[in-house]
Amino acid sequence: MTKRNEQAAEIVRRLHAQYPEADCTLDYDGPWQLMMAAILAAQCTDARVNLITPALFRRYPDAAAMATADFAELTELIRSCGLFRNKAKAMINSSRTLLEHHDGIMPDDIDSLTALPGIGRKIANLILGDYFGIAAIVVDTHCSRISQLLGLTRRTDPPGIEKDLAMVLESKHWILYGHLMVLHGRAVCQARRPDCPNCTVRDLCDYGRAGGESSDECH
Repeated sequence: MTKRNEQAAEIVRRLHAQYPEADCTLDYDGPWQLMMAAILAAQCTDARVNLITPALFRRYPDAAAMATADFAELTELIRSCGLFRNKAKAMINSSRTLLEHHDGIMPDDIDSLTALPGIGRKIANLILGDYFGIAAIVVDTHCSRISQLLGLTRRTDPPGIEKDLAMVLESKHWILYGHLMVLHGRAVCQARRPDCPNCTVRDLCDYGRAGGESSDECH
């Protein structure tokens, strides 16, 4: 085990102790609802998405209903999430493709998931991990930024970051790691100014050990 492997394992251990409730913060029932909620969550808070999805799923309870959704009606339901036109297109088209190519059954492999319109690796890995329990790393903005500060990766592209993290994290921690990054990014390691003095992993963090004074390095 390398020093980075040991560092990563200890980071997970400490942050899990701090955030024992770490889990997906989107409300959903089944993989299709998770996919729809994840599409809505792009550049929007999970809390906002969770306010919208109850009415959305009452109106469109499954992929078949979404595949035939009225575009204008759908955009009104999701308008407060932002980017609502693009999101509506992705929701409708991914549901149609799911019906046409998978009989409405969510696939459990990365290639099939990323072939769905509007579904990139982030959403695909979320579905694999949180619904199917398949080891996958979700690289969102929190994961990307904090992993760089920690020194677990020097890359800035999500696929590269995912590869680096897969090398230093035990696969049993892949799913949990993404959730820990979200919670830590909201509570302590915020983008504008990380609260390094109150960070439980400061001594394991390249940025924290270097002083953690300049917020400019966090973007």
